[in-house]
Amino acid sequence: MSRFESSRFTRNPLVINPDVLKKACDKLGWTYSVKDNILTVTNAKQSSNLWGEYALKLDMATNKVTYNTYYMPDAKQKVEELQKCFYEINAIYAREALIQEFQKKDFTYRSDFRFKASDKEIYQFYMEGTSTDVDEDEPIAKIKFTIFSDGTIVTNSDYLPNDVNERAHAAMDVLEQLLGNKRIMTKKEVPARYLSKMKPRRVNDNQIKHQ
Repeated sequence: MSRFESSRFTRNPLVINPDVLKKACDKLGWTYSVKDNILTVTNAKQSSNLWGEYALKLDMATNKVTYNTYYMPDAKQKVEELQKCFYEINAIYAREALIQEFQKKDFTYRSDFRFKASDKEIYQFYMEGTSTDVDEDEPIAKIKFTIFSDGTIVTNSDYLPNDVNERAHAAMDVLEQLLGNKRIMTKKEVPARYLSKMKPRRVNDNQIKHQ
């Protein structure tokens, strides 16, 4: 996320946030356990006997999931069942995580009162940031967020003051880890009057930390 940019979190079906997976399993009535940082689903109401094997397992260190297709002939059906539930819960999780991380960076949630939810787009809102730079002549800036039914996040921003831009980047970097997927950033054309105001982002190798 930065100024004059649109960002999109790309989906990876083999990456699932542990908290979202737990909620999906609870909703589906699937049995799971956690040991040595591995979340293992032992009963997904599958049609076959797993003979003590797992239905799926999640490495909570990497958020990568492995499905047992050898012992589970209906694995494809179960994956689709899980993903449908996962998408629904992930959309809610994405909204909560996004708002929380931006609030930690002193952004304020603003509703989009003109937005009407649809089957495809279920949430849309703004996070508003205020610059602390006394010389900034446009201190207040908004970033628009749209969350789709499968949990995909699309952002849209125009001018952000330098310090607001830094805070937005920091929040989005954390979100990449919390949501388990990377964002693709598409730059917009920058109006000439802003070119002299925009400073390069400061890079901190230790900036991405779980909070």
